[in-house]
Amino acid sequence: MNAAIRAVVRQADALGHEAWGIRRGYQGLLDGDLAPLSSRAVANILQRGGTMLQTARCLDFHKPETRIRAAGILQEAGIEALVVIGGDGSFRGAETLMREHGVACAGIPGTIDNDLPGTERTLGFDTALNTAVEAIDRIRDTASSHGRVFLVEVMGRSSGMLAVHTALACGAEAVLYPESHEDGYNTLVARLKAHWEAGKRSSIVVVAEGDMVGRAMAVGEQLKRDHGLDLRVVVLGHVQRGGSPTALDRIWGSRWGAEAVRRLDRGERGFYMAEVAGALVAQPLSKVLDPQPVPPGDLGALVSILSR
Repeated sequence: MNAAIRAVVRQADALGHEAWGIRRGYQGLLDGDLAPLSSRAVANILQRGGTMLQTARCLDFHKPETRIRAAGILQEAGIEALVVIGGDGSFRGAETLMREHGVACAGIPGTIDNDLPGTERTLGFDTALNTAVEAIDRIRDTASSHGRVFLVEVMGRSSGMLAVHTALACGAEAVLYPESHEDGYNTLVARLKAHWEAGKRSSIVVVAEGDMVGRAMAVGEQLKRDHGLDLRVVVLGHVQRGGSPTALDRIWGSRWGAEAVRRLDRGERGFYMAEVAGALVAQPLSKVLDPQPVPPGDLGALVSILSR
């Protein structure tokens, strides 16, 4: 996100516009927590995780009267366009603000869940993925040495994108995620049994935190109770959300931030930046109302095939 903020500010400056930063998202907007951002103010943030502007949930933004107040604050401050960096909730707020009050909005996808329609990439996903894979590579050493099953929980309360890609990248024996149409627990037991019979004495199972059969802790307790397995559970938690961003996240944040400003400068509005088939494109902001994407079905199957 810092890469995108930096690009927005510096591209705006290059085009002769003044950029303002709003701290803590919509909540900060309602609190009037906004101020000009110069090019120097965004120096040395490219390599930092998180966001220099911070973020906060704002449930009040669901109320029409709150959005009226937000639009008034923007108008009073002389802000002519709003660049929103975030996920589904942030984009829906921007879409409603523009539709109801004509605020020119542009979106930059930022969520480690990679679950926005119309784009194959969101900022933070690649960083979170690499963080999870690095951690599981280390766990694999212990699993192999001790002949144990490890259940590793990654983030993804309602999306299995991170879980499936992590499982494939680290060579996991199985993956449990919300959108899977399999009978998760029984399928997992069958796979672990087949691996044991084939001579495998250790296994890594990646579990999305919102999997319908339960979180990793619950799955682990059930496996111990039903089958007496020697297993350990590791919850990676918020370690996936921080740290220095990968080169890909920095590059796409920079490209999207600059392109969003260029499009706004040309008079475009009501769009969000995206990647489709490797190309930088813009999607209509209303597309955020489409169903969320699900992990490609072949990836879950590939995890099973390649773990034999």
